[in-house]
Amino acid sequence: VQLQASGGGLVQAGGSLRLACVASGRTFSRHALGWFRQAPGKEREFVAAITWSLGVTSYADSVNGRFTISRDTVKNTATLQMNSLKPEDTAVYYCAATRQLLSLRVPATYEYWGQGTLVTVSS
Repeated sequence: VQLQASGGGLVQAGGSLRLACVASGRTFSRHALGWFRQAPGKEREFVAAITWSLGVTSYADSVNGRFTISRDTVKNTATLQMNSLKPEDTAVYYCAATRQLLSLRVPATYEYWGQGTLVTVSS
């Protein structure tokens, strides 16, 4: 599985960005996909996850109500719509995929990782 993340950039606080993660390489029907982020000097943290077949979602408390994860099973693409962005959302965002459907908030659960895309939110 190869993952390609895109959509990062610079935005003012209160603004929006949409990240995309395109998956290729094998069937995704039994996978889950997650978004994680890592700010300078901090550990990688969970942002959101979605199961590919049923579309069940979960979110970190810090982004719940502001971010929305979705997937397009035809295009093999997952998106992370980020609204009401805050300076503390500044980080490199990574998409990742796993064949497991449990412990989706844990980075070690994921077998495949895309390259990061930088999101910078100015105050």
